[in-house]
Amino acid sequence: MKKAISTAAKARKNLDIRLGEGQALRQKLARPNQGWIRAIRQALGMTAEQLGHRMGITQATLSGLEASEINGAIRLATLRKAAEAMNCTLVYALVPNTSLEDIVQGQARKVAAEQLKPVEHTMLLENQSLHGGVREEFLQSYVENEIDFSKLWR
Repeated sequence: MKKAISTAAKARKNLDIRLGEGQALRQKLARPNQGWIRAIRQALGMTAEQLGHRMGITQATLSGLEASEINGAIRLATLRKAAEAMNCTLVYALVPNTSLEDIVQGQARKVAAEQLKPVEHTMLLENQSLHGGVREEFLQSYVENEIDFSKLWR
């Protein structure tokens, strides 16, 4: 089990380094309101009929593709074909909202808090409840020493 945790931690660290720039890129590369196909097509001075011809589809079908991109229903293969027809490269990525390590630690804290509820309830009944910093230290210690990270997402 240690090996799996170690491997996952290394993978997280490597991806966090690679994705560090991704946070800023998410804002720069946010899809334009009219979608990437239409935005790039228009910037190239290409009509829908011309792009449709390059893709081997009708203008009406291309209009449907542009609409499906906007509503999130376009297939990646279709988006790639449109990109290639405009001499572009489709770049596909998942960019976490925070670091992967923060996501894992947040989930671990959530699981730990859930597992510790019965203990905290008993302590409260015995007038020994944990407050503020002491609770945080206890929770962090529990995450570091007791949480089984292989069961974190169940």
